[in-house]
Amino acid sequence: MRRFFDEAADAPAAIPGDSEEQVRVLGDRLLVLRPELDLYLVSERAVESTAGRLSRRFRRVFHAREGLLELHLSILHGITERHRAPFFTALRAHSRKPTGVFHALPVSRGASVLNSPWIPEIADFYGLNIFLAETSATSGGLDSLLAPTGPLREAQDLAAEAFGARQTYFVTNGTSTANKIVVQAMVRPGDIVLVDRNCHKSHHYGLVLAGAHVVYLDAYPLDEYGMYGAVPVEEIKRKLLMLKREGILHRVKLLMLTNCTFDGIVYNPSRVMEECLALKPDLAFLWDEAWFAFARFHPVYRRRTAMASARTLTDRYRDPDYADMYAAHLADLGEDPDDETLATTRLMPDPEQVRVRVYATQSTHKTLTSMRQGSMVHVFDQDFRHKVAEVFHEAYMTHTSTSPNYQILASMDLGRRQAALEGYALVQKQLEQAGVLRDAVDQHPLLSRYLHILTTPELVPPRFRSSGIDQPLSAGLARMERAWDEDEFVLDPTRATMHIGRTGIDGDTFKHDLLMDRHGVQVNKTTRNTLLFMTNIGTTRSSVAYLIEVLVRIAEDLEESVGEMGPHDRSAHRDAVSALDAGSAALPDFSAFHPVFRPSPHTPEGDMRSAFFLAYDDTECEHLTVDAITDAMAQGRTVVSATFVTPYPPGFPVLVPGQVVSKDVLTYMAALDTREIHGYDPEAGYRVFTEAALASRHTAER
Repeated sequence: MRRFFDEAADAPAAIPGDSEEQVRVLGDRLLVLRPELDLYLVSERAVESTAGRLSRRFRRVFHAREGLLELHLSILHGITERHRAPFFTALRAHSRKPTGVFHALPVSRGASVLNSPWIPEIADFYGLNIFLAETSATSGGLDSLLAPTGPLREAQDLAAEAFGARQTYFVTNGTSTANKIVVQAMVRPGDIVLVDRNCHKSHHYGLVLAGAHVVYLDAYPLDEYGMYGAVPVEEIKRKLLMLKREGILHRVKLLMLTNCTFDGIVYNPSRVMEECLALKPDLAFLWDEAWFAFARFHPVYRRRTAMASARTLTDRYRDPDYADMYAAHLADLGEDPDDETLATTRLMPDPEQVRVRVYATQSTHKTLTSMRQGSMVHVFDQDFRHKVAEVFHEAYMTHTSTSPNYQILASMDLGRRQAALEGYALVQKQLEQAGVLRDAVDQHPLLSRYLHILTTPELVPPRFRSSGIDQPLSAGLARMERAWDEDEFVLDPTRATMHIGRTGIDGDTFKHDLLMDRHGVQVNKTTRNTLLFMTNIGTTRSSVAYLIEVLVRIAEDLEESVGEMGPHDRSAHRDAVSALDAGSAALPDFSAFHPVFRPSPHTPEGDMRSAFFLAYDDTECEHLTVDAITDAMAQGRTVVSATFVTPYPPGFPVLVPGQVVSKDVLTYMAALDTREIHGYDPEAGYRVFTEAALASRHTAER
C-alpha cells in the first residue's frame, strides 16, 4: 500500500495516521490510476459508519468476518456488468429468429444471395451471419440509432461510463461526421470558432456548413521534418485577447484542437481549457481524439484526454479551497493586467462563472476494436441538457443515416466491452511493442546508419517542456508521469516517426515502392524525409519482427547499391541525402482571408462559407498555373483560392476558400513530393477567384 501513497501528489510528507483516512487516500489514488476497476473494502471496523463516508470510492464495504459470499457475488456482478454488450446480444438474438422480410434490404436473411448462382462469393467470403444480422427493423428486440430507448441506449450508456463521459453517441460513418455533428450543434452562422489550421479536413468542411467565422491558429513548425507540432496555449490566448480588444469575444463559441496530433504530439487539455476559460468562462471545446481513443485506458495517458480533463476541472472548481487559490491568483495579477501579462502568465478561471463544456470525437475503429467507420462522440458539458441537447439531436439527425449499419454498432458495443475489461493490458502491450521497435532500429548496427526514430527533444521544443526531461519515454514510469503532468506538450510513445534522410529516398517512394508494393507493410503517413509507424492494441511481436526484417532488407539492398555506384551516381546520391537531411521548404503559416471575406478589417476571422459557395459559380472562378500566379502577384494582384487544396501527405488544407495565396504556400507546394493533391489540377493549376468576382463582391458589400 505504501507505494500508492509514495506516488501520490501529496506524498511522501506523511501517510495519514488514521486508518480510515488511509483507506480514503488509497481509494482516491486507485481511482485515479484505474477508474475502470471496481473497488471493495473489507474491514474489521464499524462498517456501518464507514460505508457512509467511503461509499463514493468503493462499490461496497464488507465486514472482514462476514459477507464473503456477498463479496464474491459482488465481484462477479461487477464483471458481468462490464461484460454486457446489450446491442450485440440483441442483434445476435435477432439473427437467430425465423422471420419474414417484407421491408427493405434484399440481402437480409441472405435472401438475394443464397439462391443466386452468380454471386456465391459474397456468402463464401463474408459468411452467413452477416446476412442473418442485416435488417431494417428497429423493433423486435432491436433499437433505433436516431431515437434509442432499448439495447442501443444501454450500449451508449455503458460507453459513456467506460470513457468517463456524461453522454456518448455512436456514429456509423466515421469521425468526419462526428466532427460535423458537434460543430453544427454548437455553432450558428456568424459565430466565431478558433481552430487549428492543420486539423482534419472534416473540421474545415463542418465550419463551412455551419457558417462559422473562422480564426485559424498556427501550430509551431518542424520545418526540418516537414510537419507541424501543436498550437501553443499562448497563441490561443493572444487570439482571444485580440478578439476581446475588438469587442467581439462574446461571439467566440468554440475552440477546436486535435489531440493527439497525427504525428503524436499530445496536448495538456486541462491547461489549455483552464487558461482559455480564464478569458472566456463559457467557451466550449471540441477535442478531435480520432487517434486517441485508447488513451482512456492507461493511467499516464488518461490525464491528457478530454473527458478526464473535464472531470478534473469540474472537481477542481467545486473544491472550496480553489476559491482561495483564485483570490491569490487575482492578487498576483494585479488590478488591471495588460494583454502581454495575460498572454504569458498561467491563468485561472473564476469559479463563480466558469462552465466546463467539453466534447470529444473518437475513431473507435482506428485505435480500439470496431469495424471501419465506427466512431463515438463523448460529451461532458455542464450546459448540455438545458442548452444543447435539442440542437445536438437535430445535428445528429442531419448527419446520421436513417439506415445505419448494425454490424458497425454491434462492433462498437463489443469494442467498448473489450476496452473496459482488458484495455489497460492491451495498451501496456502496445507501449511495449513501440519500445521494442525503437530499440531495434536505434541499436541495430546497419539500420542506425540510415534510419533514426525521432525523440521528444526533436519534436517538442524546450520551451514547451518545463519538466526539463529530455527523454521521458525511456526515463521510467515515474519520470514519464512527471513530464506528462508538467509539460505543455509530450510525445505519444506508441508512435514512431522514423527519419529516413540518410537513405537518399524520399518518404513517398519509400512508403509506396519499398514498403507497401514490395513487402506489404502499410504506413499511414510520410513527409519528404520521415515515415510514421503506429503501433496499436493489435500489434504483435511477430509484426514488429517482420517490420525490422523488412527494414534490414531495404538497408542491405541500399548498402549494396551504394557500394556499386560509380562516381557520378555516388555524387547524385550524396546530393539526395543532403537535400532530404535539410528537410523541405519552410512550412507556411495561414496567410489571411481576403478582405471581401473578412467581416471586420481589424480581426482575422473569415467567412469561409461565402467563399465556398461563391465558387459554385464557374463564371466567378478561373484556373491559374503556378507561373501565372507568380506573374500576377508580381503585377500587384492579390490571388485568392476558390477551393480547399489538400496534399496527401500531410493531409491538411494548405489553402482554403477565400484565403490569399502567398509566396510561401507556392514554395511549399513546389517542394512537396506527393502523388495526391485534392483541389489542384496539375495541368490547369489552382482554381482561384477572378479579379472581377472579388471587385463586384467588394462593391456589393459597400
